[in-house]
Amino acid sequence: MSGFHHWAERNRWVWSALGVLLLWLLLDVLTARLTLANLSGVAQSAAFLVLPAVGQMFVVTTGRGNIDLSIPSTITLSAFLSMNIIAGSNSMLPVGLAAVLAAGLAIGAANAFLVLRLRIPAMIATLGVGYILATGALLANRQFTTYTVSSALSFVANQRIAGVPVVLILAVLAVAVASFVMRRTVYGRLLTAVGQSLPAAELSGVRSGKIVSIAFLISGALAALDGMLLAAHAGGAFLEVGTPYLLDSIAAVVLGGTLIAGGGATALGVLSGAFLLVLIVTTIQVAGLSIGMQELVEGVIVVLVLALSSGGGRTRPMRNRPGFPRILRRAGTR
Repeated sequence: MSGFHHWAERNRWVWSALGVLLLWLLLDVLTARLTLANLSGVAQSAAFLVLPAVGQMFVVTTGRGNIDLSIPSTITLSAFLSMNIIAGSNSMLPVGLAAVLAAGLAIGAANAFLVLRLRIPAMIATLGVGYILATGALLANRQFTTYTVSSALSFVANQRIAGVPVVLILAVLAVAVASFVMRRTVYGRLLTAVGQSLPAAELSGVRSGKIVSIAFLISGALAALDGMLLAAHAGGAFLEVGTPYLLDSIAAVVLGGTLIAGGGATALGVLSGAFLLVLIVTTIQVAGLSIGMQELVEGVIVVLVLALSSGGGRTRPMRNRPGFPRILRRAGTR
């Protein structure tokens, strides 16, 4: 049992994965008619959450309470931007994709500038940027005239290959790339070091500003990409398209095992955390609970998974671990 406990401490995503399994079994008992088609629908919903949550993971890992609250507005604005530029034409899809990613990167750069240069707390800075973007979305909504979706984009957002949603394949690829970056690249090691102890990392020669900036850029780009896909999935852009992803993107990250204090992330956990959130909502709806009971049950499940994943709430700072200097040496800072 102690062996599993130590393994689970290193793989915090296992608790949310177990939560997914338990809720899936509960749904099977409640409905007695779960099918692969039902699972495919859950997977599709979770996939749209995974993309912005992966970006949020990078920001949260930087530590110091950094959270990107501009994600919902970035999603909404990019939904309008993509629909207006692409206008249902496959030939305009590359242009629309480039514009959406450029917008996401610009938003990420603005967030990084406010946090690093002006030293505004990340939650306040990104919330302020979100309000500005919301105004832009309102203006875009007044000029919005097309509901035609590119067939190629619609295929990615809505279709399935062998029963597997294409957007889920894209989400899994994003998780795989994020996992590789966090575990196998210099940037991932430095990001972890910065999140664990900014002073120690800077004393070791880490350019923390660059590390944090890249995290915000990734978050902005993935949120913008998600907005384009959501617009294609819904058959058009609307003002509330990004609203559900404000807290859900944070919850999926933390439920999946990423440390909210920073310095420890698991991309695989983002995937299982997103599935867990979707299944929580589905289970509550199937059970036919009142709104008050729904909130109570959801809160209890979230707290339980967080308690299990925290391992008692004690994690030694990386600077106090024997491996901390070695991680920085492997990253080339010494």
